Amino acid sequence: MPRRTATMLASTLLLFALLCAGVFLKVPYSEMSPGPTVNTLGESRGEPVLQISDRKTYPTSGHLNMTTVRVTGADYDMNLLEAVYGWLAGDNIVVPHENLYPNGKTDAESTQENAEEFSQSQESAKVAALKQLGIPVTARVVVSTVVKGTPAEGKLHAGDVIKAVDGSPVKVPGDVAALVTKHKAGEPVEFTLVPAKDAEAAEKAGKEPEGSEKVVITTAKAEGDGHAIVGIKAGTDHTFPFPVEIKLADVGGPSAGLMFALGLVDKLTPQDLTGGKFIAGTGTIDDNGKVGPIGGIQMKTIGARAAGAEYFLTPAENCASAAKDVPDGLTLVKVETIGDAVQSLEKISKGDTGALPRCTAK
Repeated sequence: MPRRTATMLASTLLLFALLCAGVFLKVPYSEMSPGPTVNTLGESRGEPVLQISDRKTYPTSGHLNMTTVRVTGADYDMNLLEAVYGWLAGDNIVVPHENLYPNGKTDAESTQENAEEFSQSQESAKVAALKQLGIPVTARVVVSTVVKGTPAEGKLHAGDVIKAVDGSPVKVPGDVAALVTKHKAGEPVEFTLVPAKDAEAAEKAGKEPEGSEKVVITTAKAEGDGHAIVGIKAGTDHTFPFPVEIKLADVGGPSAGLMFALGLVDKLTPQDLTGGKFIAGTGTIDDNGKVGPIGGIQMKTIGARAAGAEYFLTPAENCASAAKDVPDGLTLVKVETIGDAVQSLEKISKGDTGALPRCTAK
């Protein structure tokens, strides 16, 4: 066999072997890529994303798109060839698997956590939007979670409104733990509450929950330092002056909060906030309207621009990262609060874009 032919054959076999190794060799990495975007002012699966009843709403135009990121599942085993392709692809990012699924988190656990965060983001978006508009919202402390196998199981239930502990009024969720831990393990603690079913009925009727009952629970010893616990997680629930629902399936996590809030503000005010422009964005939001950072910012800007966005509302803490690689034709607008975002939307709608607070790479 001629030397040249033998060399080519050996090279081909080596390449084939490397490709086989790349396919079968698993690596501890996951992939992130741009996900779909949804206009919060529009519809999803044939129904409005934002649904407001018993309150005057106003026509809107343009887009206020929330953005998403696709990730490979917790149980997906990436091979070396896929990892190399992902590293070379411009629109994808390959990251250590542990970054997305810390401590061996499973798909089911991740899905549950994302669903809980998404639900909380919807609640906070509604609160932040109404506060921005000066519309009163009533807050109350509730039982958020009851831990199985603890003293509270069967006595307290998710949705119960906690009015007092040992007779001391409860104003914020942290008050509950502070009052319970004043006890020693094995001592009784008294909860004054409105049962979840009564609270739900009152909310549907647009009223504050009335009446109460007392429940006494014997505390147990926590693992570790042995402080007293009853086995619940307290949270905040709100009573809104009119029904507000956010309908969007197959989305998880907290990062759509800002865009949901802005969509509600737009629908509830006569002014057209977008001026017909295509604006996208991301960011968590708390009850007071503070915008927080999210993950996968560069994937979201790519997805937004591909959908047609010209402006991207960016959490201040994500600005430096996002500004390192901005898709052509997309302007990154820095926001720290819902108030900042509304002001920027007003500038965009009026064409006063020179005054926008922009993200920089520094």
